[in-house]
This record gives sequence, structure tokens and C-alpha cells, in this order.
Amino acid sequence: MAKRAIVIGAGFSGLSAATALASKGFDVTVLEKHSGPGGRARQFSASGYTFDMGPSWYWMPDVFETYFAWYGRKPSDYYHLHRLDPSYYIYWGKDDYTPIPAGVEALEAMFEREDPGSGKRLRKFLKEAEYKYEVGINSLVYKPGRKLSELLEWELIKGVFKLDVFKSISKHVRKVTKSPRLIQMMEFPVLFLGALPGNTPALYSLMNYADMALGTWFPQGGMYEIVKAMEQLAKEQGVKFMFNAPVDGFEFSGNAIKTVICGEQRYEADVVVSSADYHFTETKLLPERFRNYSASYWEKRVMAPSSLIYYIGIKGELKNLAHHNLFFDESLDVHAEEIYTRPSWPEKPLFYVSVTTKTDASGAPAGCENVFILIPVAAGLEDNQDVRDRYYAMVMDRLEKHTGQEIRSRVDYLRSYAYADFVSDYNSYRGNAYGLANTLLQTANLKPSCKNKKVANLYYAGQLTVPGPGVPPALISGKVIAEEIYKDFS
Repeated sequence: MAKRAIVIGAGFSGLSAATALASKGFDVTVLEKHSGPGGRARQFSASGYTFDMGPSWYWMPDVFETYFAWYGRKPSDYYHLHRLDPSYYIYWGKDDYTPIPAGVEALEAMFEREDPGSGKRLRKFLKEAEYKYEVGINSLVYKPGRKLSELLEWELIKGVFKLDVFKSISKHVRKVTKSPRLIQMMEFPVLFLGALPGNTPALYSLMNYADMALGTWFPQGGMYEIVKAMEQLAKEQGVKFMFNAPVDGFEFSGNAIKTVICGEQRYEADVVVSSADYHFTETKLLPERFRNYSASYWEKRVMAPSSLIYYIGIKGELKNLAHHNLFFDESLDVHAEEIYTRPSWPEKPLFYVSVTTKTDASGAPAGCENVFILIPVAAGLEDNQDVRDRYYAMVMDRLEKHTGQEIRSRVDYLRSYAYADFVSDYNSYRGNAYGLANTLLQTANLKPSCKNKKVANLYYAGQLTVPGPGVPPALISGKVIAEEIYKDFS
């Protein structure tokens, strides 16, 4: 008889784990507290607008291709991709923005115009970043982090200095250019990793490679098309889904979970994967004797940012905006310090604006625009409506000023989302949006373990364990955990 696997949570890592386990012959049931799949990548509709709630950047297309290829499929079997060109705009001030072109040659030319000589140096930088990407995304992220010996492979050992683990991305970038604008452009991808650029290993120039070489894409219909594709693929492999099914706890037989409890329902299990928030699973679902980590351990974890988000429907067309827009009209260094060094509500935050209707009109009524605004903020900052109103006014003032148009009077729909919502919807530890910071002391084997050390059949997937936060790592996380379970149970 097939072994019964229960997966808690239908986010990217849960869908990935469930599909991989089912493909290996497990009888898999996914329990999801919400009414549909997606987790932080859910979608909602209101007043004729359809909003992706979370991830909005489609980077690392090769990871998605690899994911579907595991099951003999291609992304194009489920959704259609556009490569965005320009990849995004960066706003520096009023009527002052830079379209970031798609393609390395166009980027080199742009660098050369801004800082003569930097185009050639960018080419060398990206060649080195390509190596880091190949090692990082095709090797390191597939390590489950359960044994130190995983990191002792000869290819990793001999390449450790080429990976620039002990050099900061800040110093690395400044070898390419001294232009403040180009430096900000190159440092922005690491803003969400959980540390200042001066404290982030240059290994993460692999993010620049993902941005500049592999490009920025968008699936027709929105990012939720990925979720729908993964759900369909999971069902093709035999996965069963139970929605509106929040998990309340477990029943044990010795040191193993026997039953997963959902209200009045009981689900028998041979193995359990929690892709729910790791801290929530440990502190709310497990008795103390079965927890991997103490309260003090969690208090010492360094978190990546949370977010203050606005979902906005706008009547009429917005000018001078691309699909993705970064507003760097204030100091990146000061805002980053307010996230990481002295956590506080930022005085003059940078922010990001996505206008998906610039690529795909289906997200809004005819003649209207679908707008998503995100301000990265420190994790753990409790918010209220006054805070949300104040930052809404702040970003709208700057958005209108810099793009030269009236926007507020045309707002047709508005919803905000912040700390309290992350906690309520996802049981998010300290209201984080992006998981653990990618610091050197929270990398690979130093992340929370993907296997419970005291419960024989409990595993973890998702952004608080290996390989870390982000959509591509989440896809990989589920696959890695499934492989570990298969090894342990076969």
C-alpha cells in the first residue's frame, strides 16, 4: 500500500513537495487553510480588477523550465511568457527615469554611456556572476543541509574563492562602476535578501546575472498562472487537495505523527511535510518536547523584510510608467539601514510600483490600470490604519510628482496589506514577507533544519528552511524535501 503523505500548505513549496512525492508513489493530500492554492502568491478579484497578491517578478526562467521538465512538461504547456523590454524603469526624480533595457549588449551600452569603461567591466562582472549562478542555482540550492559533508564536494571546494563568499557585494559592484546610479541599480536585487549590501556576500551577484542576463518575464494572465499550472500538474500526478482546512495539531504514536488534525477531520499520515510557517508549526502545532528550536533561537534569527502593499485600481491610462518601476528618488542606504540596522518605519522609503496592465490588459476593466505598490519595511513593525494612510499619501505624492500626472482622483479601488495581514493569513513569524535574511550565518546548513530532529516523520519546506526565500527557491525546496523523504522511507 502506498505511504500516506500529508502536506500542510499549498504555496509554491507545498505544491512542489506534493507533486514530487506523488510522482514517487506516495498517496498525497494537501491541507490548505485558504479557499485555494498559492499561499503568498494568491490572487483576488474586486471591482473588476484581478490582483496577484505577492510575487510579481518572474526571474530565473530556467528554474521553472527545470521544474516542469521533472515531469515531462514545459511551462508553455500551461502558460505563455513575455520577456519585458525594458525590464523595468528606475525613477531618480521628477521626469528623470532610466529604462533598463533587456539584453546584455544593450545594458553594456547603457553603462558605457553613463560611465565610460564600465561596459567592459560589466561584461567581466556578469561572466563571474554566471559561474556563481551555475554553482548556486544548479548545485548549492539542491543541498538539503542535513550533513556538513554535502559542502565538501571537490567542485565546491575548489570554487569557493570564485564564489566570493567572503567579499561584500558592495565592494564587488564598485569594481564595475563609480556611478551612484549604476551602483544603486546593481545593488537593488539584494535589498530583499536581508542585509545591507556591505554585509551581503558577493556570491549574490548571481542575482545580477538573473536580472541582466536571464531577463525579466511575465506570464500572460498574471503570476497566479504559475500556481494554477502547478496545481494542475499536481493533480495530474494524483495529489488530492483539501481547502478551507487549517491544521490544528497532531496526534502522535511514540515519536512519530500518526494523525493530522483539521477541526473535526483526522488525516492519517506516514509522513508529514509542513510548508506552513516554520515557527508557527514549531510553536503552535508541536508540543514543546518535539520542537527543533527554542524561543531564544527564533528571537536571534535575522529576518528579511516585511512589506507594506497597496492594491489599486485606476481609471484611465497611466503615463510614464512601465510594467515594473523602482523609485530610487531617496537614499537607498538610509532606507536599508531603517530595515536592517535600526528597524523602524522609514522616513523617506524607496518603493516599487507594478502596472501589470502595461503588459496584460486582462487584470483590469477596459481603459483602466492595475497597480501594485510595495514598500519594503523591517519585519516585526506592527501597523495600524493611520500608518497605512500616511504611507499611501507619501507614495502617491511622489508618484504623481515624478510621473507628472494626477492619480489619486482616479482611484477606483484600494486595499492595503501589511504586518497584521501577513500574520493573520500566513501565520508569518514577525510578519515577515521574505523569510530569513541570507546572511553567511543563515546559509545552507546554518538554516533551520528541513527535518525535525525529534519527530521521526516530520519535514519542513518553504522560505524559513533550505534553500531560502523566493519563488524559484521555493520550487526547489519542495523537490529537495521530497527527495529526502524518498531516501529516508525507501
